[in-house]
Amino acid sequence: MYKCNSSRLQESIEQFSQFGATANGGVTRLTLSKEDVLARDYFCECCKALGMEIAVDDMANIYAILPGKKDLPPIVMGSHLDSVEKGGKFDGVLGVLTALEAIRTLKENDIELDIPLMIVNFTNEEGARFDPAMMSSGVISSKFNKDEMLQSVDKNEITFKEALLASGYMGEKENRLTEALAYIELHIEQGPVLEAKQLEIGVVEGVLGMVCYEMTITGESNHAGTTPMSMRKDPMSVAANIITSLHGQLSKVEEELVYTFGRMNVFPNIHTVIPSKVTFTLDSRHQDPEVMRKVEEILQGLPTVQNGCNIQPVKLWGRDTVFFDATICNEVEKSCQNFGYSSHRMFSGAGHDAQYIASFIPSAMIFVPSINGKSHCEEEKTTFEDCVKGADVLLETVLTLQTKFSIGETYTVN
Repeated sequence: MYKCNSSRLQESIEQFSQFGATANGGVTRLTLSKEDVLARDYFCECCKALGMEIAVDDMANIYAILPGKKDLPPIVMGSHLDSVEKGGKFDGVLGVLTALEAIRTLKENDIELDIPLMIVNFTNEEGARFDPAMMSSGVISSKFNKDEMLQSVDKNEITFKEALLASGYMGEKENRLTEALAYIELHIEQGPVLEAKQLEIGVVEGVLGMVCYEMTITGESNHAGTTPMSMRKDPMSVAANIITSLHGQLSKVEEELVYTFGRMNVFPNIHTVIPSKVTFTLDSRHQDPEVMRKVEEILQGLPTVQNGCNIQPVKLWGRDTVFFDATICNEVEKSCQNFGYSSHRMFSGAGHDAQYIASFIPSAMIFVPSINGKSHCEEEKTTFEDCVKGADVLLETVLTLQTKFSIGETYTVN
């Protein structure tokens, strides 16, 4: 077994955190911004120094390839370099940098592999500058239409296409990732489970299915001081009743179901005016399709009228649970056991590029703990000790897969 270099990995994390560093120790590195381009440039520089070949596709996904002795599809590792606004310095980038550290460890030990290795940086995973999230992995996996994605605009009315052209990272469609023997993505957990259980590695078996609904409650605006309570059609009070009712019903569906009342808009949003309309969203997630079916039944079973207000639930979007390749997950778990690292089988509540890549490449993910479960904020933190443990498991899993693939074993997409 080979162990990765903790201090070298820490240095890499700190170096990349300078691209878009914020005053409070976080990172703002929006897709195809100047900060993102600097990080991309440095990533390519690091890979070329290791003798890796660089290819870029038409969605600005970067592929760094370490050739193998056999002419076979690669084993792919990676994640994304972009961040949310005032995010942390581990989300996404850690998956790229642990992959880079794995290659560096192989190189310093003069290990030549039969199977090519690839590190990928997917463009616009966060969706923080351009909607939707996981845009470019979605395009190459045929989840999104490229022409529609090119027209996505940021808050300054710059289109994704314009940003793509300006970045210098518009490559060729023929460079897209189309086949690989396996894809493994390391990521921070972005939740509190591993830390709470005092476990070191998450063996991620899939990504939770989810639905997102928007509820629109329409009433009548009127003067807040002169309209008797009995004569009001107040959508705000109805919204409050619905939220309370839904909380009571959904909490009884299944213990591990999670749901969030997120965005709320009130019109006209004036303190002296009874609102005319209130909208709010409900995001709900669980791995069992039957549980999600029950959630939708509850949402679709809401009354259409309450206290004189009209109620309309609309499904904004949803996704089925994605199950990762069971055999690769088993290899990740065995790698943890080889190092004596404690592990936990789990599902991801957040979306990741791996969920799209899994549709055409056997895939799995590795989680490392997030301190206090924090992510998408400047307080996001994972210990460097946990980071390098994740890198160890990533490398060991790749080496095990190398051996199996070299003798002709293959895995298939579930």
